[in-house]
Parts: sequence; C-alpha cells; structure tokens
Amino acid sequence: MKDTARYAKIVEWSEEDQCFVGSSPGLIYGGCHGADEKAVFAQLCQVVEEAIALYRQDGKALPSSTSGRDFANKMQNVA
Repeated sequence: MKDTARYAKIVEWSEEDQCFVGSSPGLIYGGCHGADEKAVFAQLCQVVEEAIALYRQDGKALPSSTSGRDFANKMQNVA
C-alpha cells in the first residue's frame, strides 16, 4: 500500500467559496479548490503525494494515518 492511501481525502462543495474544496485532515492544512470535482480530487491526490515527499525530505515522521477510520459512516450518523 502506498503511503498516500493512509490519508483520507475529502472533496466537498463550499457555498462560501462557490467551488469544490479538497483537504486531507491530519496531513495538510488548507488544500486545493476548483470548479470541477474530479479535477479537485486529482489535484488533492497530487498535493498529498507532495506533502509526504516534503515530510520525508525534512526527515520528519509522517502524521498518524487517517484512512480506515470509517469517516463516511460517521458523517452519515451526524447528518
């Protein structure tokens, strides 16, 4: 499994920004945005790869994994 798969990637519509916003909680602050949901997800995957590369370049340990925590079902219980 690639390290990128260890991190949840979320793309959601922002009413405030009027665009899709991509984030990876626990790994990066901020994220990426755009008008096309699929393009934002592709960009987010690239941002996650780059963030992991920077952690390695700086000799820092990667943050705790956020995948496998069943976020989708937990969010359904909130809604």
